[in-house]
Amino acid sequence: MKIITYNVNGIRAALKKDWLGWLKSVNPDVVCLQEIKATPDQVPEILYLEQLGYEHYWYPAQKKGYSGTAIFTKITPKHVEYGCGHEDYDFEGRIIRADFDDVSVMSTYFPSGTTGDVRQDFKYRFLDDFHQYAHKVMSEHPNLVISGDYNICHRPIDIHNPKSNANTSGFLPEEREWMENFINSGFIDTFRALNPEPHNYTWWSYRAGARAKNLGWRIDYNMASTSLADRIKDAKILKEAIHSDHCPVLLELA
Repeated sequence: MKIITYNVNGIRAALKKDWLGWLKSVNPDVVCLQEIKATPDQVPEILYLEQLGYEHYWYPAQKKGYSGTAIFTKITPKHVEYGCGHEDYDFEGRIIRADFDDVSVMSTYFPSGTTGDVRQDFKYRFLDDFHQYAHKVMSEHPNLVISGDYNICHRPIDIHNPKSNANTSGFLPEEREWMENFINSGFIDTFRALNPEPHNYTWWSYRAGARAKNLGWRIDYNMASTSLADRIKDAKILKEAIHSDHCPVLLELA
């Protein structure tokens, strides 16, 4: 099973950059999207998506043009779960899950705290609630992949300038501690499991030519429950895909 997570920063904008052509060439089984910023009725290209063999499940935010997640899949799920049962996060369309025969795949878009204290506090609440929710899901679906934009760099190796960003949302000590605890509670950072090298990022600012200089952050992950450890075949960042300020991340399971 080839799983890709991709914060497209607006599915309609990505489609204008030949996102469907890219999807056809990479041919993943499951695609977890974040920041779709659209409802299905706003995306006429759905027809082409279906012609490529994908079923599509959308969980847009209630607020138009904001947030939202989706899962596109060539494998028919046994069940699709929309939201996590928490009104604040479900209003923003932050979590969708597809359950298959022997693995469940979640697409999630963690809040950003970059706009100030109110949203940072919202992010901290989300982190606490999400930890509990993930373990509740894992108790029912032990083989769990949680893909998405976590909006957190785990370690100094995951950000181009850790010293100057030490007090920046996305690299705050509390956020990094949460990530450490989350992984230690039963998850594998699948990319890092196979790729210990530095300078691997998934998001770059649009400012100052950051992407060309590879001055980035690694904030997009495919986390897998430890029960899947011996099934991880490949994990890579697909930085050549340029449809967003993020790039996709691949996980291949045997």
